Amino acid sequence: MTKRDCLAAICIALFMTIILSNANADEAGRRTALVESIERTIRSTVNIHTEKRQKSIDVVFSAGKSSKINGMGTGVIFDERGYIVTNFHVVQDVERLRVTTFKGTEYDARVIAYDSRQDLAVIKIDPRETLLVMPLGTSSDLMLGENVIAIGNAFGYESTVTTGIISHLSRDVEVNEEQAYKNLIQIDAAINPGNSGGPLLNADGEVIGINVAIRAGAQRIGFAIPIDDARVVMARLINIERHQKTYHGLSTIDSKQGPDRKLVVQSIQANSPAALAGLQSGDVITKSGDVNVVDATDLERSLFGKNPGEQVSMTVLRDNKKVDLNMQVAQLSSARSQPGQQTLVNVVNKPVTPDLTVEARTWEVFGVKLQTLPGEIKLTGQPYRGGMQVTEVRGQSPAETNGIRKGDILVGLHHWETVNEENIQYVLDHPQLKTLNPIKFYILRDGETLFGHFRIVASH
Repeated sequence: MTKRDCLAAICIALFMTIILSNANADEAGRRTALVESIERTIRSTVNIHTEKRQKSIDVVFSAGKSSKINGMGTGVIFDERGYIVTNFHVVQDVERLRVTTFKGTEYDARVIAYDSRQDLAVIKIDPRETLLVMPLGTSSDLMLGENVIAIGNAFGYESTVTTGIISHLSRDVEVNEEQAYKNLIQIDAAINPGNSGGPLLNADGEVIGINVAIRAGAQRIGFAIPIDDARVVMARLINIERHQKTYHGLSTIDSKQGPDRKLVVQSIQANSPAALAGLQSGDVITKSGDVNVVDATDLERSLFGKNPGEQVSMTVLRDNKKVDLNMQVAQLSSARSQPGQQTLVNVVNKPVTPDLTVEARTWEVFGVKLQTLPGEIKLTGQPYRGGMQVTEVRGQSPAETNGIRKGDILVGLHHWETVNEENIQYVLDHPQLKTLNPIKFYILRDGETLFGHFRIVASH
């Protein structure tokens, strides 16, 4: 290579370095705080696709053909094991629920629990990848006019990002006779069908709300559930008493005032795991197991999946001093025999009519007689572990008036499976049974899943 060639090569290299440096500088200039906020949070957002059948038990007897409806929505990962919060109306009555993560991985999902009045639901996937949990903010210090970001599956366009401002705080919105919202955040960021259940972010990329509704016929009027309100409901939906029949014995308060966010112990059940561990009223729980605790949702998810007797390390602040404790969650039923205990646990487990058998109570409350599914009946190809076969239906009962027939297979009540008599007893004993009216049921008939609602009467 001649000197001239060497000089040319050096000049070209210098020229390319300058170009690349300018390009990097341009990219750095474009990488604003807004871009970084979105990058942090969008990975904890999922897209939801649903399938539901356009019929209920009320039209099973009609000659019209049913058709499947495809739906869409958005969810936010709040636990790395695959627990996701979304709107109830996104997953209501679905037959198939699919979730796509930001990486594009698709999963079948299932509904864990929901609150129809608050329009929130928790769903679950079994992840094959590392999931990022939403960066949690607070709605306690929102300001009128502050910048917000909405992420969602708008009209099926996955991971759509829109921006705007907070247009109003604490807006009450009545959608119809069955659905009304309180204390919503009104925003002017574009919210479209499919955004429901997605995160509303502040300028720091923290989740401050769950997008929930749009105003039909209006432009740039959307609404979100404040995240502090949503987290209270989420804690209730993943409560370990509800799902695992274990308990901790703590009554807590989410205290959130701007950056000051903490979970304060309000009271403790006597002889409960929390009491035996040495927790006291006024303690601020900062860590439970591997979870840094900010509110009751963190506490419940830290105990979710723990077996009775399994030890969980806890850290609390007491009089501004750090105290380390160990707590063992207990079987809920074991609390019945503990002397002098005056707790919700006793109320939860107290049978509605202890003098009647489960069979008699089922006949009285629902109007059906059930038997464990005979061995010759297989649920091949069905997404159910089993069911209870209807052997008799009482005339003029809630079951009869809502179309349940002899031979139907009851596979679910509300969001609980009904595989055996213990499952039925759990529903009958549930402390919120009356508030679930009208209760939803799922049956299998001729290989097809049908659902309906009936208003139950309390046992006496």
